[in-house]
Formats: sequence, structure tokens, C-alpha cells
Amino acid sequence: MRKGKLKQYLSVLFLFIMLLSGCGQTVSTDTQSASVVPGREDVSSAPVIEGESTTSAIEYQTNIQSELTPTTSEPEVPVFEEYDIQLMALGDNLIHMGVVHTGKQPDGTRNYDFLFDSLSDFIEKADIKIINQETPFAGNELGFSGYPHFNSPTEIGDAIATAGFNVVLHASNHSADQGVEGIEHCISFWEKHSEVLMTGIHESSASQDIPLLTVKDKTFAILNYTYGPNYSTVPEKISSRLNILCDINPDTRQLDYTTLNPQVLEDIRTADELADIVIVCPHWGTEYTTKPSSYQEKWAMQMTEAGADLIIGTHPHVVQPISQIKAENGNTALCYYSLGNYVSTQQRAECMLGGMAWVTFHVTENDISISLEKTGVIPLVCHYTPRPVRIQDIYLLEDYTEELASSHGIITYGNIPFALSDLTTLSNDVLGDWVISAKEVLGESSHTP
Repeated sequence: MRKGKLKQYLSVLFLFIMLLSGCGQTVSTDTQSASVVPGREDVSSAPVIEGESTTSAIEYQTNIQSELTPTTSEPEVPVFEEYDIQLMALGDNLIHMGVVHTGKQPDGTRNYDFLFDSLSDFIEKADIKIINQETPFAGNELGFSGYPHFNSPTEIGDAIATAGFNVVLHASNHSADQGVEGIEHCISFWEKHSEVLMTGIHESSASQDIPLLTVKDKTFAILNYTYGPNYSTVPEKISSRLNILCDINPDTRQLDYTTLNPQVLEDIRTADELADIVIVCPHWGTEYTTKPSSYQEKWAMQMTEAGADLIIGTHPHVVQPISQIKAENGNTALCYYSLGNYVSTQQRAECMLGGMAWVTFHVTENDISISLEKTGVIPLVCHYTPRPVRIQDIYLLEDYTEELASSHGIITYGNIPFALSDLTTLSNDVLGDWVISAKEVLGESSHTP
């Protein structure tokens, strides 16, 4: 407080002490004298301080109180910090017997952690991690089998969970290879891994709910359907446990491969009300064909119109294009028609090229949407050895070499030519400008298709 103010404060304080004591006094200065009458608030009775204008005691008191009383202000509203949610998805985890044997340990146990070691950095960075489990875990006690009626070791499921995947898709044309009992055993197995959202199969139609995953306060619905099992008629005991993509004649149980099951669209609409983002994962398309069929395109449009935001397809065993879809009602979706195989020992060169979808969702205070400049596909190569056929590793196409290609087991096992240049050409022709590099995902670069 300045010296003049202090002097002023002391004078007023003395005056009010006199007022409160009930004694009349006269305060004199060199320039003026005035009487203070107890009980009266007379402006003319205020003291005059040398060098200052005449002001009432009441005004002085108010000024002093305002100086001594701390001012309060409204709390600042925190600024919303925008952020990203990253999704990765892999194609068919197709467990042929060569894959089964690769995981057998010298002591007789089985371990398949090696299947995902090369992608550990991507798995760690992603928030949503999806894999399509093409083959069922129907129970190790049944023994293991490959094509055409698969049964895969449950240790592969353990490896999926250990690697950090939090979504596993189980609706495929092989889901019912071991019957209803196989489906039920598979469901029971995943109940032991509650950290993983299993979708595509369920205990019964009555227990079927919309599968939801919450990430950073945003909710994702993840729906999974297959065109059907490997037979054209579907008993109700199967369809009540397996999500079917195609329409089913209720009388004959015959599949209509040209018509989308109305339940799919109903599920998408329900999911759109429950979740911020709706992801649909259809098992569809024509095997070994790198172009989507007219039915895939038609159904993708119907799904988009119903409310799908992202469509990730599997089943053809080869990669298919990525497209942005806009429905007549204004809804939009990004569609990966097929990611091809993740792992297999198939005998076709084109089946060795797979794709890892990478999708970035950008979250603002009032919205969540796909950020296309941080979205695309990373091409992968499944490499196995001959005599015996064993999985060696899963490589990024950008890291694959001609030397590796010349040693691929498919050359002798499938009796076909195999070259890096062919894989690169296939990737460019099918995936085109959607291809992104590991550096763009793991580093700080961005990509615009």
C-alpha cells in the first residue's frame, strides 16, 4: 500500500473508532475543521487530508474493503485435447498342418507366439487389434486337422491373447467344421480369455448381443458374419450359433448367396445407436479373386446405408481393393474388401501376399471420424520353408528380398515360380495408393491416398 493510502487508512480508522465509542469529537486540519456527530453519516463531516480531495468516510471504507477483499473469478473451462485411436486388422489366420507342426516343441508341448513376433511394434501401438481366426478351436482332444475339416490347437488362441489382440473374429466358412460341439468348445475356450472380444459365434440366438469394445471413452461395435458354413443348407442349430451373412429360406434352410440377411442390417442399425463407430467384418467374396464381386459391392453399400463406418472383409485368401463408399442417404464408410491371408501354407503365390489394415480414428470434442491421411494398408508376406513345410516368418513386403523369395517353400511344395517382383506388382495393382509404410505408422510421417 502506498504511503498516502496508509495515512488515509489510519485517519479513517481513527474516525470510525470514535463513531463506535459514541463520543463526539472535532477533527482539525490546517485547512478545515469539522464536527462529527455520533449516529450521523454526513458527507460534510469527513476529514480533509492534505493534498487529497474531500471524500466521505463511507466511500473510503468501501474503497479500502475492495482493496483488502480478494476477488473471485469463474473457473476456466479446460480445453478439449483432440486425440487419435489406432486400429489394426489382419486377414485369415489359416492353420494348415504345416502351421500346426511348426509350433510343436521338443518336449511335446505347443507354442505359437512366433506367429506374431514380427508385428509386436504394431500391436503395441494399436488400440484396437483384430485378427480373423479362420479355423476353429474345437478341442485338442479331437486331434488336429487341416483342410477340408479344420481343428486347430487352442495354443494358437493363447498366442493371439498373449500377443495383445483384443478382438478375434470367428465367423468363417470353417466355423462349423467340427459341428455344434466344436463351436461350443470354441466359445468356452475364449471365455478363459476375457480380455479378448470374441465375435461371430455365440451360444444361442437368445444370447446374441451387439459386441462392443470401449477405447478411450469411445465405443466400437464389431460385427462379424460369414456367407455360410461349407454346405448350402444351414440347420437351425448351426445358424443359432453362427452369424450368417446370406439370407436363409426359413422352410428349406437353403442359403441365398445373392441376398443379404436382413438380420445383418438390423444389427448394424442397432449398433449405430449403441456405439460411436460401427465396424462390420464380413467373410465373403470369391476365393482367389482379387476383384470384389458384384454382391460384395452391393452388400457393402447396404451396410454403409444402414450405418457401418468401417468394413473389413476376409475369405478370398488374396488381397482385394480398398474403397470409400458413399450411400444415397449420405452415409459413408471405408471398405477393405479382403485382407487376404495372414498365415497359411497354401500353394498359390498370390495367397502369400496379405494386408494389415491400419485405420486412424480422430476424436474431437464433438465427433469421431476416420483420418484418411493416417489410414491405409501394410502389405505382408507369409514365408514358409520346404521339406518339411514350416512357417519361417511373416515379413513386411517392404523388408522382403529376392533372396528370401528364391528360398520360399512354395517353389518346391507348390511347384510354381515365386518372385518379389510379382508380389510387388500384385500389391501395386490391387492396393495401389492405399499402401503405407512401417515408418508412416510407427514414425511421424503421414500418408494421403
